[in-house]
Order: sequence, then structure tokens, then C-alpha cells
Amino acid sequence: MSKVPATINEKVILGVDPGTSVMGYGVICVTGSKFKLLQYGVIHLKKYPNHEIKLKKIFERVTGLIKDYAPDEVAIEAPFYGKNIQSMLKLGRAQGVAMAAALSHQIPIVEYAPKKVKMSVTGNGNASKEQVAYMLAGLLSFNVADKLMDATDALAVAVCHHFQGGKSQVQSKSWASFIKKNPHRIK
Repeated sequence: MSKVPATINEKVILGVDPGTSVMGYGVICVTGSKFKLLQYGVIHLKKYPNHEIKLKKIFERVTGLIKDYAPDEVAIEAPFYGKNIQSMLKLGRAQGVAMAAALSHQIPIVEYAPKKVKMSVTGNGNASKEQVAYMLAGLLSFNVADKLMDATDALAVAVCHHFQGGKSQVQSKSWASFIKKNPHRIK
């Protein structure tokens, strides 16, 4: 694949829906208020024998997408909190590896909460994957395939990023970030 040339008025956004079994990705080009779908798909990771190889494949694929499409920004879905701590740890690692691939190319990353993505695309923070996919199909002119719901989730993150003007709604909950943002509140 060749790089997509971006004009001054264009922005290429890579959206990532991290996963350890299936990772979705979507690349859009935004010119003004118009969207163009450049690529979307999934990386099937179940076939790899261990977590380390899965992480390597995520890094390689995200790096390949960066080289092919030269995104201006990367938008990534934040992990949601679940009951299985081991799954959360693995998901966090997958997200971190995707972020490292972008950072190694000096591409800014913005993270979005799943509910924020759904709200931004459909107007409903509790929308189903199917509702998100059908809304995106109308916006980006493609046919929805059930097997690619992780890919449409990634496209939704990219579209959300554009709608939010590149500003994440995920709030950091660490004391260090609170102090940095609110030095006047420290006595």
C-alpha cells in the first residue's frame, strides 16, 4: 500500500480498538466536515501461541499501518473495567504496545472511554456494537460485516476523535496529574 498524501486541510486519523484475541483498526481521512474511509480491519491474534507474540504482532501491524497511511493522530479506546483482572492486564498491555508503536513515530495519541465513543457516534452511550456499525456505515459509505465489529469499533474511535476536536474526555485519576493541573489547591 502506498502512503496517502495529506493536504494542509486534511487529517488522517488511525483508530484502534485494542484486544488480545482480535484487535480492530480503522483509518479515516477528514477534510473539513467530510469523512473518507481509507482502511479498516482486524488483526486475529488467537492463533498465536503466547501473549508475547501477540504483542509483537500488534506492534508490527500498527507500525505497518502508520507507514502505509502516515496518520496525523492516533485515537485509541480506553480499556473498560471488568471483573477479570488478568484480562484487564492483558488488554492494558495490548493497548500499551499499540500506543508505543505510535509514539515511536512521534504521533500524538488520544484515549477515549467506550461510552464517550458510542455517545459521540450514535448519541447513545449505551449503543450496541451493531448500532455503532450501522451509523458508521451511513457516515463512511461501506457495508457492515458482522465479523468486523472490532474494526467498526476502531473506526468509531477515529470518528469520535474528530468530533471531539482531538481532545480526550478520559480524566486521569492520579494524584500527580491532579497536582499538576491544580497547583493552586496545594497548601
